[in-house]
Amino acid sequence: MEKKTKPPALTRLELRIMQVIWRYGGSTVSAVQAELKPALAYTTVQTVLNILERKGKLKRELQGRAYVYSAKVTEARALGQSVRDIIDRMFGGSSEELVMSLLKNRQIDAKKLAELTERFNRRGEDEP
Repeated sequence: MEKKTKPPALTRLELRIMQVIWRYGGSTVSAVQAELKPALAYTTVQTVLNILERKGKLKRELQGRAYVYSAKVTEARALGQSVRDIIDRMFGGSSEELVMSLLKNRQIDAKKLAELTERFNRRGEDEP
């Protein structure tokens, strides 16, 4: 049986760069570099964009003399993959353990959890 490979997770820097691409759409290395604070070297941005392209997160197209990078994955999909990665690595694949950890560490309280549950349930009613 062939083991399914997970999509590679995004590093913090990769995520910052992806957020620029998601916000502005297709962008050149220079355009991405201009949006990053604190500023990074042009070659660093170029390297990370190329890594993201190899990971399948971006596609690039030559326009004139510069490559324009655009997202191949949506922000929502990347978020879902990252959350799944955290749940798998840190909580043995158990979403319930993640929620319990949030409660135990006072990252969320029972009242807020109840509000979120209600919000989630209403969301389901709004869908056709």
